[in-house]
Amino acid sequence: TSAGLFLYPAGAIGATLVFASLLVLVAGASPFNVFWLVLKGAAGSQFAIVETLTRATPLIFTGLAVAVAFRAKLWNIGAEAQLYIGAVVTVVLGTGAVALPSFALIPLIMVCAMLAGALLLLGPAVLKTRFGVDEVVTTLLLNFVILLFVSYLLEGPLKDPMGLGWPQSKRVIADAQLPRLIQGKRLHFGFAMALVSAAIVWVIMKKSVLGYEMRAVGHNPEAARFSGISVNLVLVKTALLSGGLAALAGFSEVAGLKGNLTLDLSPGYGYTGIVVAMLAVLNPLGVVASAIFVAGIFVGADSMSRTAGVPSYIAEVMVATALLTMVVAIMLTRYRIRWR
Repeated sequence: TSAGLFLYPAGAIGATLVFASLLVLVAGASPFNVFWLVLKGAAGSQFAIVETLTRATPLIFTGLAVAVAFRAKLWNIGAEAQLYIGAVVTVVLGTGAVALPSFALIPLIMVCAMLAGALLLLGPAVLKTRFGVDEVVTTLLLNFVILLFVSYLLEGPLKDPMGLGWPQSKRVIADAQLPRLIQGKRLHFGFAMALVSAAIVWVIMKKSVLGYEMRAVGHNPEAARFSGISVNLVLVKTALLSGGLAALAGFSEVAGLKGNLTLDLSPGYGYTGIVVAMLAVLNPLGVVASAIFVAGIFVGADSMSRTAGVPSYIAEVMVATALLTMVVAIMLTRYRIRWR
């Protein structure tokens, strides 16, 4: 329901703050002071706001990828792998392999990165539709496979000869880099792309035939099949869209922020995208607000830990608690618990 779009996340956030307050008290600090420092660190200055939006950019992409897949009950746990494969394609094409002006090179790299992410998720989708293989297992394991593949590339074919032995790729050329939204700041054009992507995905989900089919398959695949919808085809289309969106996170991080590929490019954006999508109740526009909120927690916690002496790991605890409470809230709307 429309009320649930606000009540569920609000309840999850409230429960998270209560639980985090107990941990802060155990650490010997004041919860009000800690939460104020987190808020100040996330939005208390132009620098803080820019850092929060920069951190939110990949989370919007991975959150959208998860929201699209989960809407059709395709449990994509592999956004981390799709992010990295998008980053690999960005580095391969963006370090001089293609000689094109910036206005043509950036869209080419973006499309190729999306195709790579889409094809990576296509495998688990086909295994699910053709052989009934659980996509949770295949997508989760692909995360580790792709990380090992990236590690091999950074120690071999893609290793920067000028990197002093560090496992990193060469930097993408200037024509392959996304421009900054604010001169001299880290916020780049990828954030604008993320906002546009959220709007496009919302239109697809709410106004298109594919969006209707995805919702129908997600609610009841047997009823959808009975009404003439090709469930397997819808799942394949969903996988292609979801994988492409997650790959955009890798593209934007390399082309917009980092400039090259390293094994620590993502601190878990693919997994955090699940939290973002669940807090948004799988609503594409809600994903934007949810991603900014989660990014603010991480950015604010980094600042707070230096001032209050409370470990910044409190941010990860808060995000994990938010996911658990959100899942419980959704479960309680579907099942009635009776005490006997």
